[in-house]
Amino acid sequence: MMPLPDHPGSPADCSGGISADRAFGTWSPECPAAMVWLPLGLSVTPVAFAASTGTATHFPAGAGLHLGPRSPNSAAIAVEMEHAGTRLDWRWDKTDPFMIQGQWTARTLSEWGLRFWVCLALGAPGGRCWHWHEDLNAAIIRVGHRYGVVAPEPPPLMVTAHENLGGLTKELDERGYFFLESRANKAPLLALRFNLEEAPEARFGFAVGDDLNDTLGRARQHVTKAPDDTASKSDAAAALAAISDIVGWNTVFDPVNRRPYTALSRNWTTAKFGGFGVWLNDVLFNALLCTLVDPEAARDNLLAVCTGATPQGNLPCLLTGNDAWIDRSQPPIAACVLAMHVARWPDPALVARVLPVLMRNWDWWWRARDPDRTGMVRYGTSDIGNGLYRGTKLGAKDESAMDNSPVHDTATLDRATGLLDSHDVGLNALLALEGEMLVGLLAGQGRLAEAAAIASRTTALKQAIRTSLWDPSRQVFANRLLDGRFVDSLAPTSFYPMIAGIPTPEQVKGLLVQLHDPNGFAGAFRLPSVRRDDPAFGDGVYWRGRVWPPMNWLTWAGLRRMGQEDEAAALAVESHALFRGPWEAERQAAENFSADTGATTDQPDTDTFYAWSALMPAMAVAEVLDVTPWDGFTLTNGANTDIGPVATPCGPCSVVVSEGVLRLIRQGVVLLETDIPGRLRHVQMGDDRIRLTLPRDAPAGTLSMAIPAPFLARQGNVTLETKIENARLTVKTCAATSELLRAIDVILA
Repeated sequence: MMPLPDHPGSPADCSGGISADRAFGTWSPECPAAMVWLPLGLSVTPVAFAASTGTATHFPAGAGLHLGPRSPNSAAIAVEMEHAGTRLDWRWDKTDPFMIQGQWTARTLSEWGLRFWVCLALGAPGGRCWHWHEDLNAAIIRVGHRYGVVAPEPPPLMVTAHENLGGLTKELDERGYFFLESRANKAPLLALRFNLEEAPEARFGFAVGDDLNDTLGRARQHVTKAPDDTASKSDAAAALAAISDIVGWNTVFDPVNRRPYTALSRNWTTAKFGGFGVWLNDVLFNALLCTLVDPEAARDNLLAVCTGATPQGNLPCLLTGNDAWIDRSQPPIAACVLAMHVARWPDPALVARVLPVLMRNWDWWWRARDPDRTGMVRYGTSDIGNGLYRGTKLGAKDESAMDNSPVHDTATLDRATGLLDSHDVGLNALLALEGEMLVGLLAGQGRLAEAAAIASRTTALKQAIRTSLWDPSRQVFANRLLDGRFVDSLAPTSFYPMIAGIPTPEQVKGLLVQLHDPNGFAGAFRLPSVRRDDPAFGDGVYWRGRVWPPMNWLTWAGLRRMGQEDEAAALAVESHALFRGPWEAERQAAENFSADTGATTDQPDTDTFYAWSALMPAMAVAEVLDVTPWDGFTLTNGANTDIGPVATPCGPCSVVVSEGVLRLIRQGVVLLETDIPGRLRHVQMGDDRIRLTLPRDAPAGTLSMAIPAPFLARQGNVTLETKIENARLTVKTCAATSELLRAIDVILA
């Protein structure tokens, strides 16, 4: 049972203000397969006991669980469970926000089914008790004005009473199968026990409501169905499904701070971190991923980061129940994540709440990490707090999120300032991007003077990176020591200036050479976290040679921004293929990968269900449909695909590409249809105007839109031929032979 808070005499508000359709979910950090109704903290946890080994399990995260497909908001969930060789298929299906149905099927028996208990452990917070009513074949609990009901079919063979989940598993471990003295019909945790001889398959309803008879009736409606994951999916659709699965399974409830958030990994137990763990960039990348499939979870993650801000303005590197690394941060990406989120899900209130935190963090970087006002910042560790490694070079390297990267090997820590004597290209490039995003967010709020001040500083920072951190001898951006020497080791951070729009065209050419050098960042699997000819590459440990999803994503996004579409598409394809290997074989979402073999578990420093692994398939989704601050809403008419719904500025939409025709569809209505190949940028669709930018050198074609009124269409200064038929406007475009002719503007006539 989750250790959730409780208010005696009234419903326990554990929800953190979540919406009703998120109330049922796999919120327990310790028990991934448990189902929790979060507002009251009521839970149903699968527990198994095998007489052959005399052991019980509540199926914690780890080897005994195979986390299967799941829909957003826990609409349909599949889990495979194994204990002592016996395997169960477990399903959850949510029929409405107040009702979920469960089902198990014995897939493999390693012993006589009679000797294998399957228990539904019904938990409640605050000492409240579930009651078993044999005449109703249901367990019932009342919390304030609400009822919770669990109704199984077939009935349990036995019902036992326990103080908590640990008490149940301890009894099974110590007393075994035939112990009967715990039989009772009332307890804070009731165990409804079944064996696999009598119940190789079973179903049950778990309902919450305000009227007992109605709630009991809904709990008895057993129409459970398994999620359909057998249909063939396009690459992009498979990518979107993987993102939904990974962030869904890793989204849990933090019982210490009483809030939902997306954890780094289901496999990292709360005991390890004292109940919760917020690594700054990890949770921000999780917010970025959730923006695609669950905007409330994205918001939760942004707020989890921002509520940890220090009085000094720092967004801490790490906050857990055991430690707080408030002396250091991680590379600033929060404003970019916020900007990308609100581009899909406009939320002025969220911007107003978060922006002051990000402004103070922007000031902190300059004040704490550039005390000599050189115009560029450095990694460091401040004299505040008592977090592990504070005041050490390792602490300063932690701030990079690349703890053991060889790009830091030659740097030394200045004890007086707590800073490394190296200007890091990745850090400064991301700070420039942060400044650019803050300018846009401030301008959107009408705070133009503040925006202008940050824009001026950002422009100067970009120029400093463009000139001071460009190594002309190697034609690459590189870290530079304060004595003027460039650092020999190169990481994919050398490509990060592209995402901030910094490189000149000539510099981009040099970066592409690095990208394709077989002794550099090319080779079997891209992108290794250090050049292949670097002596550190052979270590193959963590940031010394392995492939990391954030590095691939930031490099890919930079290529897209710099107009290197073919290069970006190739990296997206390779990244998704690398991800799909272990994902499709073992349902592993790897924290990192071998750059030589693509393996995930070839060494011990790779978690196998890490949330940011979903950045790899996210590139495949974005190659079809994306929203960025630099290209706006983009749609790509390329290979056949069928993907969605995905959040867009037009609302949740699907994209279908078939035989050279792209269709943007919202709730069954085709909003936009075109036979023009390539990527449409800056797509804006309103009631009185449609705007978009055609691909470079796009041929003549047609655009068809759901507009039941006369419109005037122009391409540059050319008036286009239009036709209204069946409440649709069709526009014949010219070949986009110049920059002027790439702009399409359709306005109400």
